[in-house]
Amino acid sequence: MMTAIDRMFLITFVRSYLIVLISLISLFIVIDVFTHLDDFVNKPGGFAASVRHIATYQGNRVPELFDLLGNFITLIGAAFTVAWMQRNNELLPLLSAGVPTRRAVRPVLLGAAVTLALGPLNQQFVIPEVADQLTMQRDDPNQAKAQAIMGAYDASGIHFEGFAGYRKELKVERMCVTFPETSPSGMLHLFAEKAHFIPKNGDDPLTGGWLLTQTTPESFEGDLPTNLTVLGTSRFFVKIQDADYDAVCRGGAWFIYASTTELRAMLIDPEPRRRGKMAVLFHTRMTRPFVGMLMVVFGIAVILWNPNRHVIISSGLCLATSAAVFLSVIACKYLGDQDVLPAALAAWLPVIVFGPPALVALDSVHT
Repeated sequence: MMTAIDRMFLITFVRSYLIVLISLISLFIVIDVFTHLDDFVNKPGGFAASVRHIATYQGNRVPELFDLLGNFITLIGAAFTVAWMQRNNELLPLLSAGVPTRRAVRPVLLGAAVTLALGPLNQQFVIPEVADQLTMQRDDPNQAKAQAIMGAYDASGIHFEGFAGYRKELKVERMCVTFPETSPSGMLHLFAEKAHFIPKNGDDPLTGGWLLTQTTPESFEGDLPTNLTVLGTSRFFVKIQDADYDAVCRGGAWFIYASTTELRAMLIDPEPRRRGKMAVLFHTRMTRPFVGMLMVVFGIAVILWNPNRHVIISSGLCLATSAAVFLSVIACKYLGDQDVLPAALAAWLPVIVFGPPALVALDSVHT
């Protein structure tokens, strides 16, 4: 049952969380706008068009910034709430009444759990919707300029790379297509001066793939890959599974913008090429709320260990402890990406290592 004191502490946490959220994201946006001001202004349409461009570009980046800073925002909000409670002696009457410290800070932990759950929801529903806009250049609101093509593997094993791409037309210049050795024709190389991506349209067999023109070689003899269709001299159509324009543009790490359910579906695919990093990312998303909660528990425990310590020192120790947890997550993810650690272990190792100490630290808080 939630008491009036619990509601007060919970409201204090929510207020602190919103203040930190708005402040940090606004700070990042302001720095980015003024650092790249020339890319946003002096556009056709005058001042109003520049404002719309800034609002659209930065608005699309808010989910990405929240994904990057979500755990730290919750940590800072919880730490500030507990430190403020301690500084104003709001815990002392509760302790005098026999209420344990762990019970007093329970509303803060509850609020932290709720806000940490927003991270997976943001990854699942929001970021995939704005993934195309996240690759937009600051000085190209109409997406008409050429952009670098990083290249990507299709789930069928075909590798695509190109010289330059035009998102507005879904066109790539000088595309190289390499079919794997497992194809009926063996390893096959195909170069096209121009390639257009044709989105899937019902049961039309010449959609959902790349139309290649002005190709070298102009034709092939013998068996061809099943997903390659000859349309004429120097004209081919390559059917793909997931290597669309966005995937080829974003490069080998294009799946970072995919939803968690899409990641799971791609991991089920038997093609092993991107399996390592994709599996690490999937398991990291599973452990992210737990890592965030460990950071909050550790931070609160550090602040409450010594009630007589100055609030600035307590906050500094809180951030240092949480930074150690975060750095261990980065290190384990790197080892997982390099296939040094199994994907599941790379994601769960920080939870396994820091979980018990965090619970012991919270349990040892003076009551």
